[in-house]
Amino acid sequence: MSESKLNQMEGGPPSPEVPAKARRRSFDAAYRQRILEEADRCSEVGQIGALLRREGLYSSQLCTWRRQRLARGLSGLEPKRRGRKSRPPVAAELTQLQAENQRLAARLRQAEAVIEVQKKISEAFGLNVTSNPDGN
Repeated sequence: MSESKLNQMEGGPPSPEVPAKARRRSFDAAYRQRILEEADRCSEVGQIGALLRREGLYSSQLCTWRRQRLARGLSGLEPKRRGRKSRPPVAAELTQLQAENQRLAARLRQAEAVIEVQKKISEAFGLNVTSNPDGN
């Protein structure tokens, strides 16, 4: 465990040393709820500032968490997943079916072209061409 974590656990000041690799902080819903409750209990001037300094937070985080709690209740305090949104399975199936449709349409065009060539060759040699049951 790092020295700064040990200092914080023992109640001492955090170490001013900058970590080698920056890491994005994330806060779970229980922590956010606890901080919001503490901030709501603050009634004197400067208490919220002291709370934010003690926890190493910014006032904008507190405002954002309050807005999320107001809009969606406690579920709004859950951290959101970062990155690209996953596609619903229906969209993946649709993409697959469209690709298969294009492939089959290309095969159909090729087969029709072969049939036309066969008809022309039959007519050129004077062979009897029997029509398909569907009239083609």
